[in-house]
Parts: sequence; C-alpha cells; structure tokens
Amino acid sequence: MTTILLAGGGTGGHLMPALAVAAATRRLHPEWECVFVGAERGIEASVLPERHLRHHLLPFHPLYRRQWWKNVRWPFLLPALNRGIDAVLDLEQPAVVVGTGGYVSAPVLRRAARRGIPTGILELDVRPGLATRLVAGRARDVWLAAPEAFDALPRSARDHATTTGAPIEVPDPARRAAAVRRFGIRGGRPVVVVTGGSQGALAVNRAIAQWIASGGASGVQLIWATGRGTHPEFAALHDPPNVHVIPFIDPMADAWAVADLAIARAGMMTLAELCAWGIPSILVPLPTAAADHQTHNALAMQRAGAAVTVPQHDLPGGGLIAAVTTLLADPGRRGEIAAAARERGRPHAAEVIALRVSALARSA
Repeated sequence: MTTILLAGGGTGGHLMPALAVAAATRRLHPEWECVFVGAERGIEASVLPERHLRHHLLPFHPLYRRQWWKNVRWPFLLPALNRGIDAVLDLEQPAVVVGTGGYVSAPVLRRAARRGIPTGILELDVRPGLATRLVAGRARDVWLAAPEAFDALPRSARDHATTTGAPIEVPDPARRAAAVRRFGIRGGRPVVVVTGGSQGALAVNRAIAQWIASGGASGVQLIWATGRGTHPEFAALHDPPNVHVIPFIDPMADAWAVADLAIARAGMMTLAELCAWGIPSILVPLPTAAADHQTHNALAMQRAGAAVTVPQHDLPGGGLIAAVTTLLADPGRRGEIAAAARERGRPHAAEVIALRVSALARSA
C-alpha cells in the first residue's frame, strides 16, 4: 500500500487544497491511500471526521506576528510535537509528504525531509509564507499558485519550483442550469456575487447594505454570503429573487456558475476559482491577513488586468459602491477583466500536482 501524507490546515485556505490534491491523487491511483495531518485547534478537527477521512491531529500552534509574546510557548511545545510527528511517520511510512502551507506544514515537512522522504509543498500566495520559506529549500518540489511568487522564493528553492496554480474543483458549465433554479435567476439583470469566506467580511457586508439602502442594487440580482457570524445583522435584507442574503454558499460553484461580477476577499483559493471561471471581480483584501498577503494577491491580479482592488479603508467613503457602479455600467470593461482572469486560470492544477506526487513516489 502506497501512502501519501498531506500536512495542511489551521484554516480552510490550507485544508481545502490538501483535500483537492488528495482527491486528484486518488483518481490517478485508486489503490493509494491519502492520510491527513492537522492541528487539534484547526478547522480540520471538524471537517476531516465529517468526511470520514483518515487523519492525525497534533498540538500545532501558529506563530504570532503581532502578539509575539505568545510564541514563548514554542520551545516547550516543540519536543512533544516532534515526537508526535515522528510517531505518525513511523506508523504511516509515507512514500511522499505533501504540505499545503500554514503552521501545520513546516514541522511535518522538516521531519520528513530529515528522513529522506520525498516532499512537496504548495505555496498559494504571491508572497511565500513563512512555512514555505522555512522548508522550500529542502523540498523536492515547490508548487506555486501564482507565477509572481517565484522571485520571492529562497534561491535554493527556485530550481525545483513550478507554477501549477491552486488546486480547486474544475469548473463545470453544466452547473449553471441548477444554479439558475436554485437562486431563481432571471434574464436581463446582471448577477453580483458577494462573499467574504465562511466567516464573512463585516466591512464589506456593511458597504453592501449601504449600497442596497441607496437603491444602487435595484437593477441587479444579488447573491450575498454574509458569513455565519454576521448573518443576523443583514438577514432582514433578504428579498428573493432579487436579493439572496445567506450565511454561506455551499457549493460555491453554484454562485460562480451564474456570476457576472464578484465582490470578494483576496485569498488565493478564491482568486483561483474566479480565474478558472473567468469572473470579473472587485477584491477587498483583508488588511489583517498575515504579512498582508491578501493585498499582494489582489494587486498582482489588478496588475494583470484580472480584477479591480478596493482597499478596506475606502469602504466607508463609498469606494466599493463606486467601483461596482462603474463596472455594472460597462459590460465591455467587465469582459476585458474576465478575459484577463481566464488567462491566469489553471483549473486543472490539482491533477498537475497529483502527477508530480506520483513522480515523487516513484523516485522514492
């Protein structure tokens, strides 16, 4: 039995790519087993059991940038964590270890590389994160979601780095018919999709509420995922079929299948989906994201002509409403942005990475 160990989690942005790579690997090699390593405190602690996927949860903790004093616990946690990782490696005997970023990846990949196990790491952001910078030089393969990340890699990692894109569900145009029925979409009105991820984006939500109150959204059909935490504040604006105010869109592909314009945060998994579907977008980067990586992601998209960026500090002054109004009034401009986004899209990234995992396993 060939086992592939996937280390990633803490947040959905690191767990979902691991799930996508595992699914693509199993399609390529149905006889192989994919096992996950995650954090006891991460989203994977609930998602992996729900999906009945074999996994190990260990006491990983993030590195804090602003509250740096919380990092003093690491020297005390590391010995027990390393023993836990070694126990997993001893038990699973993986042919390959794959990291998908975040604070779960680096310790596992470092221990695996010390044993000579082939390793690959996925870097989703335009500015490589700390986990990638720590282990990329020792990894056999580095897979980049964005080409701009290459020049920011350690020099020791560049000779084995490849731009693959971010592993996502491949867009299926056949979803459109079901999505039209789900949301009651009618012709003649552009569809605007708003999402801030599973937790939502309160600043964006309040700007959208302001837009609706001003009457600016009267000519569109709005699919608005507020996030579960803030949904009660905006639920009264739910007015189907023109305005759908829902906590979370699952699957997100239903919304992308009918979207004419998207308003979103700038996490790389969201950007990969927007590009794969060819959707023009207005991006509002999360200003508190680690190392401000969402701003770098959004600006890379804007420089490529694949999105418009509005900083969060411009929202109270109407910056988002102005951008939405301008794009809705200019279908030609939306088409240009959609074409540039599609140019960056790599919808088959998961399959490409699965092939690289297969090659690493053969090298072992």
